[in-house]
Amino acid sequence: MTTTGREVAEWAAPVGEGAPAPAAGRSGFVSGAAVGLALLAGFGLGRVTGTGGAQPAPAPSAGYVQYMAGSPAPGGATAAHVHAGSGAAAVTGPAVGGFARTASGLTLAPRATTFAAGRRQAFAFRITAAGGAPVTTYTPVHDKLLHLAVIRRDLTGYRHVHPVMAPDGTWSIDLTLAGPGSYRAVADFTAILGGQQIAAVLGTDLTVPGAYRPVALPAPATTATVDGFTARFTGTPRTDTTQPLLMSVTGPDGKPAALEPYLGAYGHLVVFREGDLGYVHVHPEPQPVAGAVKFWLAAPGPGRYRMFFDFQVAGRVRTAAFTAAVA
Repeated sequence: MTTTGREVAEWAAPVGEGAPAPAAGRSGFVSGAAVGLALLAGFGLGRVTGTGGAQPAPAPSAGYVQYMAGSPAPGGATAAHVHAGSGAAAVTGPAVGGFARTASGLTLAPRATTFAAGRRQAFAFRITAAGGAPVTTYTPVHDKLLHLAVIRRDLTGYRHVHPVMAPDGTWSIDLTLAGPGSYRAVADFTAILGGQQIAAVLGTDLTVPGAYRPVALPAPATTATVDGFTARFTGTPRTDTTQPLLMSVTGPDGKPAALEPYLGAYGHLVVFREGDLGYVHVHPEPQPVAGAVKFWLAAPGPGRYRMFFDFQVAGRVRTAAFTAAVA
């Protein structure tokens, strides 16, 4: 394969902590105050604080907005927060991310984006700064330096995985994409450049050649079953306020499941929007509430969403999937 000039630039020498931060990277840094506002807003702050009849939201529990995303809360847990976009746009507009390969002066540079259906294949990429130098220093968020979510255009084939980074800044992980179609890979991370933390959510398309047969989105439901476990959520996502959403899990015996901490929390919620695959990664409050995992969110607009709830029982992580419709 012939290497283009752009590919050479995207795979240049690495930069890390102590290197001068590019100007574009500095402009994308989110201050602690801005992050606090974004967390309180959930998906869309502008809809909560603007005019036009927005209703007051229930008050999140103590600790929800007191910590920057990824920073430790009392007791070693991590405060509830949302990963949705980069820079001020995540604060002033609908907080959905993963649309662009470049944001906040950082670029997601994949080595290859074509996969064979049903075949295990390495997915390698770098996060590059201005000038194409790969970033090599990151801040762990929920025990990992980078979270990668992969999903097909019809909201099937979801995976939440954690690539491993080589010393030269190359991230890699083996993926098996089951069927033909267009997939979206979304990288969620906090890079460090010039002593500054830059939170970013970047995305790129992956292609599996062949006859694409989209699967219809399941009807909205508040329960989902996986491996004999039943997950159930209560709460109604709305566009005008941040609302609580509680996830509970019962085991095959019908009794409440003994949920275990996974990646620093008792559950993780990833939401993709139908149509444009807008992405939000939501973390809950540090401790379960009456046995349920409590998230806070608001929908960025009407439509249908696919919600993926990761939970761990007896050392094994499972994912329950729900369809939610927002009027």
